[in-house]
Amino acid sequence: MKTYSLKAGDVVERWHVLDAEERPLGRLASEVAVLLRGKHRPTFTPHMDNGDFVVVVNASKVKVTGAKMQQKLYYRHSGYPGGLKETPLPVMLERHPERVIQQAVKGMLPHNKLGRKILRHLKVYGGPDHPHEAQVNAGTAKAKPQPDAPAAKKEQEPAPQDESKVEAAEATAAGAVAEAPAAKSKSDTKSDAAKGDVTKSGDAPAAELASKADKDEDKE
Repeated sequence: MKTYSLKAGDVVERWHVLDAEERPLGRLASEVAVLLRGKHRPTFTPHMDNGDFVVVVNASKVKVTGAKMQQKLYYRHSGYPGGLKETPLPVMLERHPERVIQQAVKGMLPHNKLGRKILRHLKVYGGPDHPHEAQVNAGTAKAKPQPDAPAAKKEQEPAPQDESKVEAAEATAAGAVAEAPAAKSKSDTKSDAAKGDVTKSGDAPAAELASKADKDEDKE
């Protein structure tokens, strides 16, 4: 059996909305990473971007366990000597709550060009509202049944024809019908003539025999 490989034209993208309120950060990030990567589908192909779009709301109300709220730090560097900056988790949740989930999901995706492309499908918002209502509804709506094609099932109506052509065709058909009896009578005449010839040819030997018999009687 040949291994199935998904093609770019066969990818169908859907939209998912996840609520991060009171959900553990790691559990939420792993669920988001699976949807973005496309591993929830049987057509998963490692080198293809066949995942879905994910919208996360209420990112500021995400939950962490243990001492992470006091110990977890986020680092960034300006590029200059001594430019290392660190931000505690409570401050990050207050200023940029979307970055907390983005950083957690980023660590669970491939660290290459494909991973950076997939990460752009993640939309995170600190509050309960998001501007992707149209995309979400389009992705979850049931497919409308397609109407039956009447032209394919119903009988095709005859195309309008020219009256002069119709009359000519009718006249030709009538002439053919009239010629049929004449042809039949000719064929009957020929057959009768053939029968007469056969009869004559059959009577000739009998006449010769009668004449011979008469001659023999005269001689006697």
